[in-house]
Amino acid sequence: MATIRVGTCSWTEKALIDSGEFYPKGVRTPEARLRFYAEQFDTVEIDSAYYAIPSEQNARLWASRTPDHFTFHIKAYGALTGHSVDPRTLPSDILSELPQKDRTARTVYLKDKDTVAELAKRFKQSIYPIAYAGKLGVVLFQFPPNFRYDRKNLDTLLEWSQLMSPYTVAVEFRDASWLAPDNEDAVFHFLRKHQIPYVCADETQNKTGSIAFVPVVTAKIAYIRFHGRSLFWNLKGATTSQKYGYDHSEDELRSFVSAMVGLAQQAETVFLMFNNHGSPAVKNASALKRLVSPKQG
Repeated sequence: MATIRVGTCSWTEKALIDSGEFYPKGVRTPEARLRFYAEQFDTVEIDSAYYAIPSEQNARLWASRTPDHFTFHIKAYGALTGHSVDPRTLPSDILSELPQKDRTARTVYLKDKDTVAELAKRFKQSIYPIAYAGKLGVVLFQFPPNFRYDRKNLDTLLEWSQLMSPYTVAVEFRDASWLAPDNEDAVFHFLRKHQIPYVCADETQNKTGSIAFVPVVTAKIAYIRFHGRSLFWNLKGATTSQKYGYDHSEDELRSFVSAMVGLAQQAETVFLMFNNHGSPAVKNASALKRLVSPKQG
């Protein structure tokens, strides 16, 4: 039976801090918050890396402020997964090489392969202190909705997995074509063949392309992200709070247990990560931790 580890997708998320329901009053600094979080959970995602490549110094501090058994998962910088990024988050030398209109734009898509490869190199270097400390879990590649299933994009998954080696790339899809009846078996076969962890998402099921909840094991690591089941999920114009401000009921959490145990019978480690916002994230994580690992909870 695999080890089941439960955490959240951020320890610095604004709604969580503003709620005042998790961190004690005296815990106010970044260092104190991470140390306190690591007393409650043994794994976390660094979601902020999606918005900007973290500094090596920050990665070194994160590693030094957590226990030996702690695991960080790091969400890949948006430019690496085909998302638009704020050009101000780019390294200054790369920014200076962009056309003037892109340098001053609100967001920019980077399509030059050499530029993206260089960003990948720098991203890998930036998180090396965490890997060196033995605390790196997966680099989470969450692809955008326009990244649809086809042979070319399967090859893209493999290219990224090889490019980020020796780090483990885990993939999360945001387009339903990957789990369409005609494609699902081929996708999971491909991921198993190349030992790429599949990130299963629990999210609201609506008519705007939601990914079905299919908890499968494709590598040594099994990984679930709980986005919540807000009615505003995937709706254009909805605020972040509307999309992610969801509190799972006890019955919903219990409904996951059998699937999680099933994953633990096939994987070496199962990570259950809550991406809903505010105090519900840590509350739901604590509750599911007790349900699936009562001795640890």
